[in-house]
Amino acid sequence: MSDALRRRLGDLARGVKRAADPPPRGLTEHDAPVSRVFGLDRGTPIDRHYIEAFLRAHEDLIRGRTLEVGERLYTARFGRAETAEVLLTAGDGSATAMVGDLTRPESLPEGRIDCFVCTQTLNFIFDVRAAVDSAHRVLAPGGTLLLTVAGISQISRYDMDRWGDYWRFTTASLEKLLAPVFGGGVEVESHGNVLAATAFLHGLAVEDLPDRARLDVRDPDYPVIVTAVARRAS
Repeated sequence: MSDALRRRLGDLARGVKRAADPPPRGLTEHDAPVSRVFGLDRGTPIDRHYIEAFLRAHEDLIRGRTLEVGERLYTARFGRAETAEVLLTAGDGSATAMVGDLTRPESLPEGRIDCFVCTQTLNFIFDVRAAVDSAHRVLAPGGTLLLTVAGISQISRYDMDRWGDYWRFTTASLEKLLAPVFGGGVEVESHGNVLAATAFLHGLAVEDLPDRARLDVRDPDYPVIVTAVARRAS
């Protein structure tokens, strides 16, 4: 069979496929998102559904002395922390503020934290290797990093205009980043499917979906977020 005939037959087969299985109505009609702030102005962002489910599933690890970036949003909601510290780049006068920079491991105390909750942060740090070293450094022996990062996502314009939005992750890239550092073991998972990814890119909220249970169907080829449980060796 000649190359020209093979191409012609391929074009015919693809045309038959399009005619028999047209794209869903509405899918090809919009070139602007419903929301440019991840659906936050409409309800619960799709990625937050997965972040909260991940932390709820591991709330038994959120104990002892904990650390969270910027605020105690999740360490206050999940788990039973004895002391909940907040990582800040500048002090706010509170006794529970830890002042440091994830890109400078030496700026953080070593071996202090039992559980570091670090959600949607590495995407906005160019030197992610230094940030991983910092996360490992601050953990006590046997301590745990609960990490979430963006997979399929729009750019965060707020972050891009201030300090930068640099990375999107897969399970493979996150495991290669963490495994050489965390000797206590690393467990990496993806969360999402084509419905979740499409809705998230359009800026729809969880509340916009007629059946939010469909978000929990996992398709590893469409990671909206990637999560990791990484342990410092005892």
